[in-house]
Amino acid sequence: MSGPADSVVTFTAAQQAELKELAPDDRPLGPDELTGRTIVSLISPGTEIGGGYLEGSYPSQPGYAAIFRVEAIGPDVTDVRAGDVVFCTGPAGIGGHRSRQRCPRIAALPAPAGLAPELAVHARLMGVSMSTLTTTRARPGEKVLVTGLGPVGNLAAQLFGACGYEVIAVEPVEARRALAEQKGIERVFASVPLADKALLDGVALALECSGHEQAALDACRAVRKGGEVVLVGVPRKRRTELHAFELLERVFRGYVTLRSGWEWEVPRHGADFRAGSVFGNLAAALRWLADGRVRADGLYQKLSPRHAQQAYQDLLHRPDAGLTVVFDWTEEV
Repeated sequence: MSGPADSVVTFTAAQQAELKELAPDDRPLGPDELTGRTIVSLISPGTEIGGGYLEGSYPSQPGYAAIFRVEAIGPDVTDVRAGDVVFCTGPAGIGGHRSRQRCPRIAALPAPAGLAPELAVHARLMGVSMSTLTTTRARPGEKVLVTGLGPVGNLAAQLFGACGYEVIAVEPVEARRALAEQKGIERVFASVPLADKALLDGVALALECSGHEQAALDACRAVRKGGEVVLVGVPRKRRTELHAFELLERVFRGYVTLRSGWEWEVPRHGADFRAGSVFGNLAAALRWLADGRVRADGLYQKLSPRHAQQAYQDLLHRPDAGLTVVFDWTEEV
């Protein structure tokens, strides 16, 4: 006999998000699986809006990361118990906007005791730029430029600062600049200050988090000879009339390493003779949030998933409403 239906945020059409009922997953729990009720789930504005809310195949069910309380475990799981609170994310885990989660043990990380779930879930957004931290040639103490202070960029600026880098941040939206300053980022500008040669002298790394062509070109102009520019933000549409020549000329003459910021460049899990891993980075992100080295308070709106349409519309049209949204599932399960 089936249990009660699950609640799932669903994109039913372009720019239309609704909370729907879905038949429960009644499959027997696998030997290495966990399942339980969702406490919170996190929207990734870039991934979910650009990759589903604006256009895609419908219906579809978005999601990025979640915190849930474990209710049942498979027989091979020995280090997690019912009642534990854990973090999960895709692609190995679900992490979707749904009232229940189910994932392999390898895709779940214990949430630090005392860390609010709505803060802990931001580890997922930190993990994006932590892959760059894992792979960059730039060392702590060197200058790092971050362009675009949405949730990924804001957290990137914080975590590179926490690791001892000298951070310069750029964001055209005033409210987002002010939010970065509140988080301790001291040098925040509306555009890349290319005329300030002293400020930009020695920039070793630029994380381009906006997905904007002009920001990518300006980042290539800002880094020192032999510097790196990492494209963390997805360029989802053409926004300028720039020619590729302008970018290529700067890359060639500046000896710039221009590369993707694809976070899955590093392995999902640790292995001998390989530096770093996605889930190692996520575990570190959870610790840094718990320690207060990186702060997610004030970056988000907290809404019921019943207000999913408002959440996505605010992220699309109101940059002052919050950098992202955390859905609170505690009243829905």
